[in-house]
Amino acid sequence: MPEPKRIWNPPNPYLTEHRELLGEPPAAQLEVYEDRSKSILSHNDSPDIGFRWSVNPYRGCFMSCAYCYARPTHEYFGFGAGTDFERKIFVKPRAPQLLERAFRHRSWKGELIVFSGVTDCYQPLEAAWKLTRGCLEVCRAFRNPVALITKSLLIRRDAELLAALAREARASVALSIAFLDEEVARAVEPSAPTIRRRFETMEMLAKAGVPVGIGVAPVIPGLNDEAIPGLLKEAKRRGAQFAFHTLLRLPGSVKAVFFHRLREQLPLRAARVEHRIRESRAGRLSDSRFGYRHHGEGAYWESVEQLWGVWTRRLGFDRGDGAAGERDPERTTFRRPPRPVGQLEFPWATAA
Repeated sequence: MPEPKRIWNPPNPYLTEHRELLGEPPAAQLEVYEDRSKSILSHNDSPDIGFRWSVNPYRGCFMSCAYCYARPTHEYFGFGAGTDFERKIFVKPRAPQLLERAFRHRSWKGELIVFSGVTDCYQPLEAAWKLTRGCLEVCRAFRNPVALITKSLLIRRDAELLAALAREARASVALSIAFLDEEVARAVEPSAPTIRRRFETMEMLAKAGVPVGIGVAPVIPGLNDEAIPGLLKEAKRRGAQFAFHTLLRLPGSVKAVFFHRLREQLPLRAARVEHRIRESRAGRLSDSRFGYRHHGEGAYWESVEQLWGVWTRRLGFDRGDGAAGERDPERTTFRRPPRPVGQLEFPWATAA
């Protein structure tokens, strides 16, 4: 049997103290918590992110990507940003009902909604809970535009639903694929599907009529920037219509998690990667200023941007066709269907 995964978290800055274990830590087991949030739409006003509204049916993420900028959100609940973020997962069981409630409100105008901002909306728990699917069914009923970002193969289950959404409203899916080297990917994002399977999923969705693209996110200077041409060419071959990229972000405890994983799994590359990140961040590892969090500076990052520009133009990705948020953003297909006769609140309501 493979060695069980060990719990490891950097110190939580929201706690007044932390305790060191004496001896080996216990194996990390999956724990599921119910999140009884009273709303589901998250509003974004940061210029670093190209959308205003997002839906996150889950908190935490089983994919275990060492670079995930959302890890510190787990610290708000007294958990750690390391293994806790990967194995203590919150589910929002009323997500579809809360989304319909938001759509029924007069203030909602049918803007684009992105799944998800701080988690993978198709992580393994979705197979049983079906919260993302329930939310997408709400979006289809209201013809609300959606865009999804995922690494998961589970999205194949909803290909027909997404194709219908693309026809009746607007919809697109970006497969997050930042590496060409399977060994490197396994070291940095150990619980994510293989690169090959993700590209196969991209092709399957494209053939089903779903506009698809690739998210080369994050670009990690010194680790995967040289893979950009290969990733874009393979995405084009698989039917991608758009592409985007972001520079690695290392806010708060993410720095410790990322470099802990890198030094443990890829020790010969760690120093070079840190040097290149600092070279792209004016000597820093991260930049928390609005407008700069996903963008670098300096000669090295300019060379990465030039490489991106050359290949997106060569492959036609610079035209931006296919992404749900980029076609006629002022136009919306949104409409409120009448409530079913006898329905007290919403079609997806269940007994408390």
